[in-house]
Amino acid sequence: MMRVYRIQEGAGTRYVSEREGQWRLVEGDLFGAFTEGAAIQPEGLEFLAPVLPSKIVCVGLNYRDHAIEQGKPLPPEPLLFIKPSTAVIGPGAAIESPMWAGRIDHEAELGIVIGKRATAVPLGRAHEFILGLTCVNDVTARDLQNKDGQYTRCKGFDTFAPVGPCIAVGLDGHDLQVRGYVNGHLRQDSRTRELIFTIPELVTFITSVMTLLPGDIISTGTPSGIGPIVPGDSVTIHVEGIGALTNTVVARG
Repeated sequence: MMRVYRIQEGAGTRYVSEREGQWRLVEGDLFGAFTEGAAIQPEGLEFLAPVLPSKIVCVGLNYRDHAIEQGKPLPPEPLLFIKPSTAVIGPGAAIESPMWAGRIDHEAELGIVIGKRATAVPLGRAHEFILGLTCVNDVTARDLQNKDGQYTRCKGFDTFAPVGPCIAVGLDGHDLQVRGYVNGHLRQDSRTRELIFTIPELVTFITSVMTLLPGDIISTGTPSGIGPIVPGDSVTIHVEGIGALTNTVVARG
């Protein structure tokens, strides 16, 4: 299994890989043909969001315990909504909380990174279109969600989609631990085996509706334990095999 990170390099960016503590430059196209090149040291690297997706397709109520927590019935098919690309931030960047919007929540999620253009993907071929897995924090303005009755505004603010810290390539997502922490305190703790709709099912269902492009992300849903975050908090999403995505919260006017 290989972890791929996107880093700042001068005025540009590039990818680096990590396997069992050994770091190397990635040569070529991550979404095409690439190789692992010269060895490097990770000290001093500035890590960015691992991809810049054209869209993040999110799945609502995809853990049984979260549906119960929200007092809603289990969905008969995946419930989809989209976060804009402008909401994406990387590890260490600040989540900007609009103070007029009321309660803002964290939502720990496993993200699927698409590796190549995907349209109408058969269930048995879904794995061919997945580059790897990442962590996502589906930050949500909960009061606005309840007020609007739909998800575009409450989940689409700038900085409301922390992603990272890497893409885990070759990691089986069937049974991974997903945890969410606020200021070091555990709030969410589940496993992806509890997903109502599995990773292959999500790829097939979503691509029957829309084309997914290389770098697009499917955010697979959050388990129970969602809760408020406020300026000054530190929020960490940890997914087994991927690592920890940590962001601070600051006030936004």
